[in-house]
Amino acid sequence: MSITVNGLDELRKLAGGDLGTSEWIEVTQERIDTFADATGDHQWIHVDPERAEEGPFGAPIAHGYLTLSLFIPLFTELLDVQGVATKVNYGLNKVRFPSPVKVGSRIRLTAKLAEVEDVPGGVQITVDGAIEIEGGAKPAAVLQSLSRFYV
Repeated sequence: MSITVNGLDELRKLAGGDLGTSEWIEVTQERIDTFADATGDHQWIHVDPERAEEGPFGAPIAHGYLTLSLFIPLFTELLDVQGVATKVNYGLNKVRFPSPVKVGSRIRLTAKLAEVEDVPGGVQITVDGAIEIEGGAKPAAVLQSLSRFYV
């Protein structure tokens, strides 16, 4: 369920609060292959299912950066900021990949709005997020993301 805010004042009021949990999405071999084609990273552990079955994880796994890239579509399920001129990704403070995402796994995002700080022309938010794997003991990714919203 998405939280919708209108403008920066409403966004500021969410600082320190939980943003909730996104829906599950499946990480398919097709998605992994498309990411490999887009990035040129065709390592066998991602794109060769037969060989990957004999590898350390028993199946192909998603690229860590594919998992990270799914943060944005998952995050947009959680927070909708209206009444701003533009929204931009500003960067990351920290990213870790504690557990691989095997092909066919489902992932989702849980997030907290850790901080909202003023910047010239808008605000910068810091989001603490964890991309969970359904049934997994450890998350696929733990991250701190920075975004800016300008008026």
